[in-house]
Parts: sequence; structure tokens; C-alpha cells
Amino acid sequence: MPKVGMREVRRAQLIDATLLTIDEVGLNGATLASVAQRASISTGIVSHYFGDKDGLLEATMRHVLRSLWQGTSRRRRAAKADPRSKLRAVVAANFDVEQVNGPVMKTWLAFWSESMHKDSLQRLQYVNTRRLYSNLCAEFSRVLSRAAARRAATGLAALIDGLWLRGALAGGPFDTKTALRVSYDYIDLMIQPQN
Repeated sequence: MPKVGMREVRRAQLIDATLLTIDEVGLNGATLASVAQRASISTGIVSHYFGDKDGLLEATMRHVLRSLWQGTSRRRRAAKADPRSKLRAVVAANFDVEQVNGPVMKTWLAFWSESMHKDSLQRLQYVNTRRLYSNLCAEFSRVLSRAAARRAATGLAALIDGLWLRGALAGGPFDTKTALRVSYDYIDLMIQPQN
């Protein structure tokens, strides 16, 4: 009889092993067997919990997306009530160390690539994109017209993704300070009082 709570412990263990395996050998090299070996369990247990490699990647990305959502929510609650502070909180969550460390960055890149070919991953990407846009649009709408808020939200979402992608592909430590500075400058430009 399995121990109570063992399912969640095993799933977390396997997700961590997946992140580390993708970081080391890429998505193509990450097999159920290599993840199982890293986690020191049998391949059958990985199959039991996730079915196949696609199920394992989906569960791993759900974990990463949940972390992003929780970080965003936490930062938004802690921010001052003004739109600039709330927008900065959303940006900061996207460049948090939990989102820009090597294993997570490489898994994000693999996820984005695979989401173009797999419906379940495409749905996750859609939810993530809509959540970011919605958060940004809501705050910009507090100081801009509806149309201007939508344009500003689209621009900031693209800037976040672009800075994140460039940072991920740079091959060195992620330059969080520059990414934040550029994003914050964009926010200031978009919500500055119009003369």
C-alpha cells in the first residue's frame, strides 16, 4: 500500500529531475529512462505518473507556470496600489530567479518549441499568454484609454518575452537588472502624463 502523500512527493521529484535533465541534455535527450535514472526510480514509475514524455513535459510546465502565477500574484499583492507599481510587479515576476535559472529557462525554450506541435502544450501557452496580457491590460487600463491600454499591454508582453528570450539565449547569467530597467522604462513611457 502506498504511503499517504507519496504521489505528490514522487511527482515533485520527477519534475525536478525533468528540469535538470532538460538543462543537461535538452528535450531530445531527456527520456523517461534518463529522468528516472536521475530521480533514482524505475522508468515504470515515471510512466505510471505521467504516461509518456509529453505528459511529463506538460506536468513540468504546469509546475513552472504555477510558480510564475504564484510569484506574480505574490508580487502584485505586495506592490503599492498604483498602476506603475503593479505593472512593475508583473514584470519582476517574469524575471524572478525562479523563471530565469538555467533548468527553467531551457525547459521554457523546449516548451515553446513543442507547443507549436502539441495541442495540450499549445493550450498551456495560450493560458500563459492571456494571463500576462490580462494582468498588463488591467493595470494600463487604469490610466489609459481601452485601445491605448491594449497596445501598451501588447508591447510590454512582447518586450518581456523578447528580453527573456535574448537573456535565455545569451549563454551566460541572465542580466535581470537590464531586463527590469528596460521594461520599467517602457512602463514609464507608456503611462507618463500626456501634454
